[in-house]
Amino acid sequence: MNPNDAPAYGLWPLVVLNALVFIIFAFSFTHPRTGRDWRSFGAFSAFIVALFTEMYGFPLTIYLLSGWLSSAFPGISLFSHNTGHLWETLMGWKGDPHLNPLHLLSYVVIFGGFFLLAGAWNVLYKAQRTHTLTTTGPYAYLRHPQYMGFILIMAGFILQWPTLLTLLMFPILVVMYVKLAHREERDAQAEFAEAYTRYAAQTPAFFPRIRRKPVEAPSR
Repeated sequence: MNPNDAPAYGLWPLVVLNALVFIIFAFSFTHPRTGRDWRSFGAFSAFIVALFTEMYGFPLTIYLLSGWLSSAFPGISLFSHNTGHLWETLMGWKGDPHLNPLHLLSYVVIFGGFFLLAGAWNVLYKAQRTHTLTTTGPYAYLRHPQYMGFILIMAGFILQWPTLLTLLMFPILVVMYVKLAHREERDAQAEFAEAYTRYAAQTPAFFPRIRRKPVEAPSR
């Protein structure tokens, strides 16, 4: 039997280790301070725990779909680690799933999300200390790069290892981040008034415009 096809579940130390690595990594880029910060970070952490619980602990999705998978893909090693890469299984791709284009794309998306988190925190922290409106770095192109960073990381993991629970959680968390962004904008509008109005008029919330100049820092 191929070593990659060997059962790879019940590895709870790996669940804890991987979840902690990504949660601590995200924490180091966000440093939540307010209740809103903790809600966004907590939701992301719950997604990560759910993901790695199924990846290395108990494969709930595979268990629930086992009857259909067995009949649709006869001969597969149902509870192997490779089968857990469901997109590859559903598409009938062969070989190491870690090397297929979809899996490699997931790395790009996840890295992009962490890149946004890191860049956003660096400028946001400085702006908070001086009580100024954040308009540089990623904030010159997006009003909510931190929330977009969380969304990209979760989307990347869904490309890599989809589960029923994370597929259910993802749209709920996206809606939550959008609502948190709206509350954040109301607070910024109240604090910075016309300066924030001009900034919001030039800068999209989540998806950057192509071929645009970074917004200039408005005066308060």
